[in-house]
Amino acid sequence: MAATETLTADRILEATEEVLRRYGPAKATVVDVAKVLGVSHGSVYRHFRTKAALREAVTERWLSRTETALAELTAAPGRPAAEKLETWFATLFEAKRHKAGDDPELFATYGVLIDENSGVVDAHIEELIGQVRSIVEEGTREGEFTAPDPEATARALFHATARFHDPAYAPEWRRTAIEAEFESVVGLLLRGLRA
Repeated sequence: MAATETLTADRILEATEEVLRRYGPAKATVVDVAKVLGVSHGSVYRHFRTKAALREAVTERWLSRTETALAELTAAPGRPAAEKLETWFATLFEAKRHKAGDDPELFATYGVLIDENSGVVDAHIEELIGQVRSIVEEGTREGEFTAPDPEATARALFHATARFHDPAYAPEWRRTAIEAEFESVVGLLLRGLRA
């Protein structure tokens, strides 16, 4: 890091991802992160009080990238709710497949970090279910869906599609039939929602 560059939480998180990719979660240390940044480990601790806090922040940052992309889709006006919901699940599936396939080391690392930070993961899942609920509510208002309990419906939809976004299923995402299976499941769910 150049002497004139300011050490920010975001720069620390970027360096932490690099270190996690290189060493994995078991061997990565705050000292390693500091070395990548060219600062003392105390400088890192000024931003993140513990190693656990740093790892939690990295996990949250990683998960929020998907949340942000899906939130934009959720808020986009002018599309029928069924189309929006299908696109939402397809975007989630593609994002997870992309993370698993393009950067398998970091994806595996995040699997470990996610297990350590269930609060972060729980909040992420609640955010995603909230987005699905918003689309279901929109479809119900427009008369496109019949969903007397949008919250329960959103949870059911999310859990029914887990095979296509839960990292535990990542090895299956490379199978050639997975796209057709995804379309079958989402199609069935959408037919069940229609008024």
